[in-house]
Amino acid sequence: MKKVYYLKTCNTCLRILKELNLPSDFELQDIKNEEITVKQLEHMKALAGSYEVLFSKRAKLYKEMDLKNQELSERDYKQYILQHYTFLSRPVIIIDNEIFIGNSKKTVEATRKTLQLKA
Repeated sequence: MKKVYYLKTCNTCLRILKELNLPSDFELQDIKNEEITVKQLEHMKALAGSYEVLFSKRAKLYKEMDLKNQELSERDYKQYILQHYTFLSRPVIIIDNEIFIGNSKKTVEATRKTLQLKA
């Protein structure tokens, strides 16, 4: 499976996708227009190890809902991500059985290296 979960309106996501120059066999899913399904999120969690890793604590809603002062469980993280796309740390790039989450330079570089190895 080669898939990217991203936001079409996010400049950072678009910059990373352009930078990586993904092959045409990647499926792109704009999570604002095509919501993440429970099955998709569970697949991401299986690759990532937890829902918390997939959860964006930089999301505007995270601050607005004062979630940092609450003790969130894995179930909570899952529910919030399914409730609103902004809670997914983006982009999420899946290459076979590897997952790359977020936009840090380290993550983008690891994705680039994996793409080169698989090419």
